[in-house]
Amino acid sequence: MNLKEDFYQKANSWWWTGRTDEGYPHNYFHQNITCVDAQNDTLPTPGENRGFGIVGYCCQEGVRRNHGRIGAAHGPRAIRNMLGPLAVHYAKKPRLIDLGNIHCLHEEMEATQILLSKQVFNLLDSSYMPILMGGGHDMAYGHFLGIQKFLAEKKKRLGIINLDAHFDLRINLKNGHSGTPFYQISQCYEKPQEDFHYLCLGIQQASNSQLLFDTAKSLEVEYLLANQMTEKNLGVISESISTFLSKIDQVYLSIDLDGFASAFAPGVSAPSPMGFTPQVAMEVIDQIASSGKLLSMDIAELNPTFDQDNCTARLAARLINHTVTTLLAC
Repeated sequence: MNLKEDFYQKANSWWWTGRTDEGYPHNYFHQNITCVDAQNDTLPTPGENRGFGIVGYCCQEGVRRNHGRIGAAHGPRAIRNMLGPLAVHYAKKPRLIDLGNIHCLHEEMEATQILLSKQVFNLLDSSYMPILMGGGHDMAYGHFLGIQKFLAEKKKRLGIINLDAHFDLRINLKNGHSGTPFYQISQCYEKPQEDFHYLCLGIQQASNSQLLFDTAKSLEVEYLLANQMTEKNLGVISESISTFLSKIDQVYLSIDLDGFASAFAPGVSAPSPMGFTPQVAMEVIDQIASSGKLLSMDIAELNPTFDQDNCTARLAARLINHTVTTLLAC
């Protein structure tokens, strides 16, 4: 795959560490990872196993442009550090590969997004489910471009479910940033009101201006507010997701860690004490995964600079492992 060499960093086995149990070669996440050089290697065939491909998006340029806290470029490294040691209990043995990182250099965020889209397409075209780790939420635009290319001739209706405090529907005619990706995605459709299927879960009114609510309305975006994302309200959440899933064929799941209450996710670009809990998020993941429609996912906005005891990185790692575990049990 043609990648700009200075933007691409191949995966290394020393990124994945953790304890081992004698006689049990697959007990921990790090023991199941195969590192792949996306520049020079052919992706191994998943075969009968379910395939998952990890890619790091080491970019904070979109956050900088959006006046957020700098540090998200180090998110992928922190997630790997917490993911590797996790004990795994998979119903079936998966094919887990790490394709390495895409780095944003010289503030060239748009080039970084294009390179990411190539990684996503390559994974999907090789029967792997992409799991992207960020990095700013501008990752979502590059992620979508790869999915769009893959689905171009398949006549599949794509739906995007975003666990987030923000719509990320800002209109910026000059350049994109971490607050614009889903508006940019909407503009990739000839008829956005009909073809752009977007459900945002966890919207905080204090973090989204009336302009953003008006933009969401004009694009017929579906959403639940943060105060609706509670364990007592799981029935309403489930019904909203079921209704959305009935309209589409494939799901791209995006998880912005700033949607969680800062008690659970202090290490993000835009923290808030008013978000949802990990328990609610995992219920959402379970429902999407069990639908059989989950095509791809990403986790955005981890900022290790402001994390506490790796709490947010641990949360991101648990969400990834929970998703893989749930999918393998389906």
